[in-house]
Amino acid sequence: MKTYLVVGGLVAAGFDASGEFLLTISHSGRVVFSTRTWERVARNDSLAYAEDGKGIGIGPIDGQTIFVAEMNFDTGRMQLHSPDRKILLNCEDGGIAVED
Repeated sequence: MKTYLVVGGLVAAGFDASGEFLLTISHSGRVVFSTRTWERVARNDSLAYAEDGKGIGIGPIDGQTIFVAEMNFDTGRMQLHSPDRKILLNCEDGGIAVED
């Protein structure tokens, strides 16, 4: 089944160490999705961009340092795998296509 997560203004994304949650960072704040259901489980509108390839988690991963991939603004795309490599995310400015 194809899943598409709408995330406008996406700038970075990364999985927590367990692979259970996906942190997205955008120009509108941060969102955490469950990788089991792809439902949004937390949202924070405060701007908190990634620094040195790391973002700070919210909700169920509150305060955790999450290693993130950052958008390539020349191509408008980025790709990343879950820690177990079972999930591939193809990301663009408007959202994320989930391949699992």
